[in-house]
Amino acid sequence: MLRFLVRRIRYSMLVLAGVITVVFFLFNVLPGDPARLTMGQRSDLASVENARREMNLDKPLATRYFLYLNDISPIGYHKRDSAEKAKYSYATLLPLGDHALGLKVPYLGRSYNTKRGVSTVLTEALPGTIILALAAMVIATICGILLGIVAALKKDTWLDTSSIAASVAGVSMPSFFAGLVIAYFFGYVLHSYTGLNMTGSLWEYDAITGRHLALKNLILPAIALGIRPLAIITQLTRSALLDVLSQEYIRTAYAKGLSTTKVVFRHALPNALNPVVTAISGWLAELLAGSFFVEYIFGWKGVGKITVDALDKFDFPLVMGSVLLTAFIFIIVNLVTDMLYGWLDPRVRLQ
Repeated sequence: MLRFLVRRIRYSMLVLAGVITVVFFLFNVLPGDPARLTMGQRSDLASVENARREMNLDKPLATRYFLYLNDISPIGYHKRDSAEKAKYSYATLLPLGDHALGLKVPYLGRSYNTKRGVSTVLTEALPGTIILALAAMVIATICGILLGIVAALKKDTWLDTSSIAASVAGVSMPSFFAGLVIAYFFGYVLHSYTGLNMTGSLWEYDAITGRHLALKNLILPAIALGIRPLAIITQLTRSALLDVLSQEYIRTAYAKGLSTTKVVFRHALPNALNPVVTAISGWLAELLAGSFFVEYIFGWKGVGKITVDALDKFDFPLVMGSVLLTAFIFIIVNLVTDMLYGWLDPRVRLQ
């Protein structure tokens, strides 16, 4: 298992390196002058030229690429002076004359608009996205597995047919469309009954009470974001459970006099969860990285919303940092999924 994990980590690093390369060259061929965007359209030529030198835009593309790799790597090669220390906040690992190899947090640059570090902006926004994605997956997982179990046990009844029809409708409905419909009906038309708002974040500010937690703002975006994974999980649970329930050992368990509850939850369901775990892990990674439109529709402060805002303002460093964060999340979730396989099903454990 250890060798398998090391091999997967090596492959994941290669994938991440490929994403970094594609992102760098893609954003460096886009139109527009980053130095002009940073300094503003009314800045004088001297200020713009200074910004270009500071951002290494006066260097060849290959040199800028290697400097970018040095910035985003957790181990970098930097000068041993106060300016470099303040910029990268690195801890010296190996002094090399006027330079040193240092351990640091990956440096993703500064936002063109706010002039703040991209890492700081993403770190502040990430908790909102994580909470929203986890809430959506909790709703989708619990409801999806329960609906799948009911549909499998009540095969060819109206409950089965209704579950399949609802799941097909859920898969066919894009999250941004579901978000618009849910926000309008439950946050506007039925607001007097639900008490829910069309927009809002996890934390709200009041002139009297100050900053306070607003969990009710999480309900509508979590439901809108969880509809599609809920539909997929329902279908996968139903089909996998029907396959397992037809096995010999399930009939043996019934013959021994075990109740339906024990047979389903103790014997059948654990062996039917492999495709469900795959779906859950894949959707969790996608929700963590791709809840852009839902966050934007509901005004939820997260990585998705700030990325959409950054795209609108041509804030390339913030967008590039968001893409790299997305790739990293996918890699971590996929590694965790491989470990879960061995825990759920001993047949796939690697010795």
